[in-house]
Amino acid sequence: MSTNAVQYAAAALSDRGRKRPSNEDAFGFSVECGVYAVCDGMGGAAAGEIASSLAVEELLRHLASDARDKTAPLDEVVVEAIRAANETIHSRARSNARISGMGTTLVGLATEGRRILAFNVGDSRCYRLRNLHLEQISLDHSLVEEQVRSGRMTPDEALRSPLRSVITRALGTQDEVTPDLFELEAEPGDLFLLCSDGLTGELADPLIESMLAADLPLEEQCDRLVKAAKKAGGHDNITCLLVRVENWDL
Repeated sequence: MSTNAVQYAAAALSDRGRKRPSNEDAFGFSVECGVYAVCDGMGGAAAGEIASSLAVEELLRHLASDARDKTAPLDEVVVEAIRAANETIHSRARSNARISGMGTTLVGLATEGRRILAFNVGDSRCYRLRNLHLEQISLDHSLVEEQVRSGRMTPDEALRSPLRSVITRALGTQDEVTPDLFELEAEPGDLFLLCSDGLTGELADPLIESMLAADLPLEEQCDRLVKAAKKAGGHDNITCLLVRVENWDL
């Protein structure tokens, strides 16, 4: 199948929320090149904003570049792009004491025809809505979610835990980082949501599912999600990026 046969559409929106003085989230995408990313930065003195922006820039530079090796396996190209982003952030932090220790989460998609590779570092999430059913594709790299998966904590306990914001992996905080990769195959009508925890921390999955099920333009869906998260509290920066599989030539 030709990599040009499948059509995708995308839209995104980011908001600082109601409590934070600035927005340390970042997003970027190229429908033409099949790359989409959301990052949630961390660190004082605007370091989080720097880290998230650097991550998005590096990812797009590697995956949306004309110089990209189109013959290389997609997973290898994605891993190399994430490695480069991690190195760039870590190197910048070491060279400036003011932003030392900065880092960012990352969640994204890379597409080649019907093939979709989802990837993440940290607790920003990837969801897929298929046949009106919402499924979380990514796995949170957070202390409480890892304890839930190991059976040491219940989901209800995780929601109430004071440690729920502690993440176990991030870009830029260490010399190396290992992303999770998820191999998927697109179907017509699939809708992917990439988001920071400013959205999922305010809206439960069933509500997100019902909102995404509405037959609305992607831009309007993003706006509704962000407004709902702000109405629910807006305690953190809120970013959502929607990617829809339109159709392809059979």
